Amino acid sequence: MSSLEPLIRDFIVGGPMGRLLGMSVEALEPERVVVRMSFRPEITTYGNVIHGGAIASLVDVAATAAVWHGADADKVRRGTTVGFTVNYLAAGRGKDLVADARVVNRGKSLCVCEVKVRGTGEDGALVASALVTYKID
Repeated sequence: MSSLEPLIRDFIVGGPMGRLLGMSVEALEPERVVVRMSFRPEITTYGNVIHGGAIASLVDVAATAAVWHGADADKVRRGTTVGFTVNYLAAGRGKDLVADARVVNRGKSLCVCEVKVRGTGEDGALVASALVTYKID
């Protein structure tokens, strides 16, 4: 277990926003984190369609977790999202969503993550694709 794993589980994914939106860690690998957001009526816009803001929050939390999971625990003290682009490809409807975040470039202080959000179930349809730039120092 990485020394940053408790930080990721308890404060990044398990922090107030993550708890509010029903997020949990599904997988932790160096430079990659998978986060699940449980479906609940409180995060919908109408009917069973999940709100785009909830999806964007899932993307941001997953990317943040991926950056921290690959960070040097002895050198890193803080970080923040500095750039964010999300493309919504299909509605997330009535099912949990899973965000797979991977660091695609780690610089001295800037990291770029690619995040794919899929619905759960048989088809695992792609709901959103995002690129997140995160500053860590």
